[in-house]
Amino acid sequence: MPRRTDLESILIIGSGPIVIGQACEFDYSGTQACKALREEGIRVVLINSNPATIMTDPE
Repeated sequence: MPRRTDLESILIIGSGPIVIGQACEFDYSGTQACKALREEGIRVVLINSNPATIMTDPE
């Protein structure tokens, strides 16, 4: 799939609060998506209402 040049920013909406211990796969996939998009030079805006998420970690 060719890269779209019209996209500068992407909004990612996290999974939000889930049963404790069952959100790691959602956090992992969201984190990988953020990393891949940033590597492509796209600004990522992340919204996730889960206070225990790893997705909002700056690294």
